[in-house]
Amino acid sequence: MYIAISGNIGSGKTSLTEMLAERLGWKAYYEDVSNPYLDDFYQDMKRWSFNLQMCFLSKKIEQVLAIVQDKSDVIQDRTIFEEAYIFVANLQGMGLMSKRDYDTYMEFFNLFTQIIRKPDLVVYLKSSVPTLISQIQKRGREFELGIQPEYLERLNRLYDHWVEKEYEGRVLVVDVDRYDFVLHGEAFETIVRQVRQEITRLKK
Repeated sequence: MYIAISGNIGSGKTSLTEMLAERLGWKAYYEDVSNPYLDDFYQDMKRWSFNLQMCFLSKKIEQVLAIVQDKSDVIQDRTIFEEAYIFVANLQGMGLMSKRDYDTYMEFFNLFTQIIRKPDLVVYLKSSVPTLISQIQKRGREFELGIQPEYLERLNRLYDHWVEKEYEGRVLVVDVDRYDFVLHGEAFETIVRQVRQEITRLKK
């Protein structure tokens, strides 16, 4: 079984991946947020957006290949699809990635995703911008602290569109504003029950 946790920056993907993996006894695959282009990107987004996203894509491809070969039940922190349909689409829409670079990126992305296995279940952590900002500030990653609310709102709209209109697979939506699963145990237990119910349905 292959579950992926999706959601905007600060939505709690890594926390839920860790908590679910421990509860279910599954293997966790975490997002690699290291990228040698990050500093350059935040200095000049238009110049370095393609390099940044290609580096993230290569890391995600490596991880997905490992998941495909893994015989364990696994939980993944962020899908490969979010790389293209959320973050790259947003950069292109903001004029921070040229059409030529966008087309080249999507060519690589489409070639690879034709041959991989999709998650059996995507858990989408849906969150309002104030909640995202609060959680970003709490974890204190320096390169994230300057992220503007408008940027997060754009990503939220892309996430909602992707989940509702584009992604062809099973999705469980979790309202993070309502279910603070990190601070409130009962909220986490509700999510665990929902995930277990989805797993049971998938196994039938």
